[in-house]
Amino acid sequence: MDSQCVAELSGVSKRFGKIVALDELSLAVRNGELFALLGPNGAGKTTAISLFLGLYQPDGGSATLFGCSPQSIDVRRRIGVMMQEAALAPELRVREQIDLVASYYPDPLSPEAAMELTGIAELGRRPYAKLSGGQKRQTQFAMALVGRPSLLFLDEPTAGLDVQAREIVWTTIRRLVADGCSVVLTTHYLEEAEALADRVAVIARGRLIASGTVDDMRALVVRKRIACRTSLTPEQVRCWPDVQTATTDGQSLRITTTNAENVVRRLLAADDDLQDLEIERARLAEAFTELTQEVTQ
Repeated sequence: MDSQCVAELSGVSKRFGKIVALDELSLAVRNGELFALLGPNGAGKTTAISLFLGLYQPDGGSATLFGCSPQSIDVRRRIGVMMQEAALAPELRVREQIDLVASYYPDPLSPEAAMELTGIAELGRRPYAKLSGGQKRQTQFAMALVGRPSLLFLDEPTAGLDVQAREIVWTTIRRLVADGCSVVLTTHYLEEAEALADRVAVIARGRLIASGTVDDMRALVVRKRIACRTSLTPEQVRCWPDVQTATTDGQSLRITTTNAENVVRRLLAADDDLQDLEIERARLAEAFTELTQEVTQ
């Protein structure tokens, strides 16, 4: 295993009856990075995380954490986990939940420090059963990081959170990564991966279909968007070569194109008074859609 790799799936396969959840999937998480694992519903993301954590055993291939079996107690004390669903004792207060998890680790944060870091200090005395769905997710986030993990698994961490709570989670994640923690993130919010990830892997039907930086993913999409103020109408521009769509938005003409350079040259030639010209590259969401649509059809 590479010394810079802290978690690895090597050619893993996993079936549940007749369903192939993972099909010879290989992933590697590097030291000190945020690695986003993306895919449509049923792609195999949660199964992959479960193999990393030793909750499932692969039918083929291997899973390692820090070069060891995920079953190792010493390895488990180096990770933190926040899964999509968690069944916690409803009668325990928030501070008690966090304190219980902290007791599993050799050098944890105090519950107060974990609550302060995640913005839930005021919830410490509240029974878990009395929390809203979003507050429960925030509590689970504090539980995941109270052990000072070297590797943190976050499965849909901001699902159900309001904008303010989500921003706190993002800020905390960035702080953890800056301090050297590796993070594996699965999310349906592609803007979250775009904002946070150092590297992205996209899987569909249990197979890896693309991986790289966010910019690498964007580069796979040939479409770009052009916005400008012009006397030209959408009807005039739609018939041009390389133009996919042309619409108006207020005073702006907005164009989607497969060849932005050629379209810009033609715009400048056709309108001497062209103003506010902007060219925008594809977003991660567009790359994700383009990468997965053929596989999932």
